[in-house]
Amino acid sequence: MAIEASQDNSARRRLRLGMVGGGRGAFIGAVHRIAARLDDDYELVAGAFSSEAARARASAQDLGIALDRAYDSYEAMAQAEAARSDGIEVVSIVTPNHLHAPIARAFLNAGIHVICDKPLTTTSGEAEDLVALVRETGCVFAVTHNYSGYPMIRQARAMVAEGELGTLRVIQAEYPQDWLTERLEDSGNKQAEWRTDPARSGAGGCLGDIGTHAYHLACFVTGLQPEALSAQLTTFVEGRRLDDDVQIMLRFKGGARGLLWASQVAVGNENGLKLRVYGTKGGLEWAQTDPNSLWFTAFGQPKQLFTRRGAGAWPQADRVSRIPPGHPEGYLEGFATIYSEAARAIRAVQSGEMIDAEVMYPTIEDGLAGVRFIEAAVASSRDDSRWVTIP
Repeated sequence: MAIEASQDNSARRRLRLGMVGGGRGAFIGAVHRIAARLDDDYELVAGAFSSEAARARASAQDLGIALDRAYDSYEAMAQAEAARSDGIEVVSIVTPNHLHAPIARAFLNAGIHVICDKPLTTTSGEAEDLVALVRETGCVFAVTHNYSGYPMIRQARAMVAEGELGTLRVIQAEYPQDWLTERLEDSGNKQAEWRTDPARSGAGGCLGDIGTHAYHLACFVTGLQPEALSAQLTTFVEGRRLDDDVQIMLRFKGGARGLLWASQVAVGNENGLKLRVYGTKGGLEWAQTDPNSLWFTAFGQPKQLFTRRGAGAWPQADRVSRIPPGHPEGYLEGFATIYSEAARAIRAVQSGEMIDAEVMYPTIEDGLAGVRFIEAAVASSRDDSRWVTIP
């Protein structure tokens, strides 16, 4: 179904948002709702917040959603909202991974834009089908790789693109955590339970949950795509059904080489996402635990510290900054940047205009790339870490 232009000509009217998943007790649902409201671009008006009818209705009441727009299933929600004159214009999908594809299909077929948590799907076949459907419908489809929304990551990308590092040689991304050091999935923790279940999480555990974040960040900042990888996926916790530690070598187009490490059993690490990029002229270093700082070293020169809205901050960082210098800005704001960029794209589509070139968010194609990365890593690890070409 093609998308029709909105009858409301107000450029800053809040977009009507629906949500699937994210009900009571769901951490990531609350994160998405905060992000959607932070820049005043969306109004949450409908939802299918749980597959359990009573919990879905209770969650809707918690959020002030009218009961006639609190749905027991995403199928009913897509059909009913598409038929309303005031129906939702965009849906946020915050369910376990195995449900992303069918939910996205239902809303895309109804002409409704989609913002989806990562990874996009559990198989590349499903992801490829969604790519085709997005192109057919003309819908905006954003994937919430939120770290690409951080101001200093935007600056890092711009510095690489402007040649500040020269020809890239070495790319290192790491994302260690320790929350699955023990078998938390056996304790009743729902987040751990579904993330370690291959039927709901897909073929990758730690790989799909946080390895895809590190992979997307490396590609986003460098503008490079790996040609091949050699992966070693390990399950250290006895009885766990999916990997909890990931170590991968990457060969990038153009000759650069990369290393990616992700772990959920690295004791002492809470959320240690880091990126290091080195070229013939200089190097960049960034850490999620200090997200407003970006270290740059030109070869033969002292190391320089760039800060968000501080000395040396580039326009690309300032554009997605919200608060004065010296105030921390990070995780929630990164999500909010993805939501706001998607809102700008949706408004452009609704008005029949071209999307502004500076608008930047992870797309359906980025989602497909992430799923292909997971499948290639799993295939490599199963075959004694042989080198596997990434489609």
